[in-house]
Amino acid sequence: MQQCQGQGQQKIHYHHAERSRLCTDASNQQLFDEHSPRIKRDIVRIIAQYLDSMGYTSTKVTLYDEANVKQQRENDYISDVVRLRAAVLDGEWAEVDRICASEYLKDKKHILYNIYKQQYLELIDDNESQKAFTILNKHLKPLEAQQSFQGEFRDLCYLLTTKSIQDAPAFRNWDGIASSREKLAEYLQNILEFEIVGRESEQQHLKPNRLVSMLRQAVAYQIESCQYHAESVPLVPTLLTDYAPVVVPNSEKASLVGHLGNVKCTAYVGASGKYVASGSSDNCIRIWDSESAECLATLRGHTSRIWDICVDRDGSTLFSASGDGTVRIWDIRDLHKPQCTSTVQTDTGGDIYSVSLNPLESHIVMAGYDRTIRLYDRVTGRMVQTFHGHDLSVAHAVTNPLGNLIISGSKDQTIRFWDMMSGSCVKSLRSHLGEVTSVATSDSGMLLLSSSKDNSNRLWDLRSLKRLCRYKGHQNTSKNFIRSSFIGDSLIVGGSEDGMVYIWDRESTNIVQRLYGHQGIVYDAKWNPKRGILCSASDDWTLKTWWFDPSSSFSE
Repeated sequence: MQQCQGQGQQKIHYHHAERSRLCTDASNQQLFDEHSPRIKRDIVRIIAQYLDSMGYTSTKVTLYDEANVKQQRENDYISDVVRLRAAVLDGEWAEVDRICASEYLKDKKHILYNIYKQQYLELIDDNESQKAFTILNKHLKPLEAQQSFQGEFRDLCYLLTTKSIQDAPAFRNWDGIASSREKLAEYLQNILEFEIVGRESEQQHLKPNRLVSMLRQAVAYQIESCQYHAESVPLVPTLLTDYAPVVVPNSEKASLVGHLGNVKCTAYVGASGKYVASGSSDNCIRIWDSESAECLATLRGHTSRIWDICVDRDGSTLFSASGDGTVRIWDIRDLHKPQCTSTVQTDTGGDIYSVSLNPLESHIVMAGYDRTIRLYDRVTGRMVQTFHGHDLSVAHAVTNPLGNLIISGSKDQTIRFWDMMSGSCVKSLRSHLGEVTSVATSDSGMLLLSSSKDNSNRLWDLRSLKRLCRYKGHQNTSKNFIRSSFIGDSLIVGGSEDGMVYIWDRESTNIVQRLYGHQGIVYDAKWNPKRGILCSASDDWTLKTWWFDPSSSFSE
């Protein structure tokens, strides 16, 4: 294998066989139920064993205490939950109040919040507004942090002014007091099962070093399921991300042909990299098989060009930003019948150049021609925050990995950092000599990469906000959104107006590869670590996938 400069040399070969879905799909519920009370207890025991082996005895004791595994406390707590469940089903709220004041429940804020929310909703349903207001102020307000999702407490307050519970977006599915009590009782039953079911596992023998053994198994699966296989067993430097060898693509793998206009953007569908999506000036989004290059689905509905797309982590939902002033949300779980489930319209109607998701995937970040960044709540279907301050249109906006900041790049040549909650600009960087066309953060969250029409991509330290280095050699000066991104921790990739894909060594800033093949401007390029394939989008109406071919020479 040819690796990034400074990373050393290691021979590998490309693995053509289809990888096992069991090895690569972290969300596969067939393996085990993460919500099972016994599984939860097993995880606690495994973690506790590791803490004990490392000498963290007091931390282990604290873990067991917080998990409620001390027998006497557990029994008293379970008794209270049993009584509470019965009182809720009977609507005995005076008894509920007495039980909630017990020493075993008074600190269970998540339980108290759901109990008082039910009581509040029943009072609203019975038109007892004054009593409901008392519950809201006395009990729910102090527990606001326990709300099920952002904006729920706001909608609870809103209910005081509505004619019906269903008038609040968060409670459109309210189907009456009896049904709601049953759901709350089921929630309490699940808590009981967590405490009761699986106690027999406490007596089961736990093999030594269980956590480390399981981690070794997981890493071994990741290595075996990787497209590129090393001749020797690699030493994995971190467990925080899945294993992926650092390879420099050197050959064209396939050309994806079908769009009737230039292709502005691309994104992989899910982490596996089996499918890749593209957005074009032909107003369509296409989804392709990344191996066969076959177009599997065409998403139509926008009335102007597609500037940007993104896909959620499990590959079930695609988001597209268009020149028609909308962001469309597509259900792509069934590629034979993809559907637009929602359209987000801005009040100005100008081009939307950028769309991305926050780390929890609960909010959409969109930005565009009107110089405004918007935050859209997917749960409530509302625009919950706007960010004003750029002097010209915003080309790109993303959140940092912690999810507390939005980072934006604009035609006004600045990069701005916005506080997610307040909407205020907390920092502005002006270093580029041209319009900023893209911003991207590293997986670690410590680095920021920006692209600009000054023929440079720049790397920043997100902690100190100091510029670390500049990547040059490509062309980016005209009226195009040419973007760059990270390939793992070691490489930088970006498009260029000369029709080539450029790859730089992150630390040395040297160009380690130029990929020839496109007949027009390369706007975007995205890397998939699972398959070790790079996908580029071009003005020549095509996408191309690139891979490391061991039989091909490594050229710069």
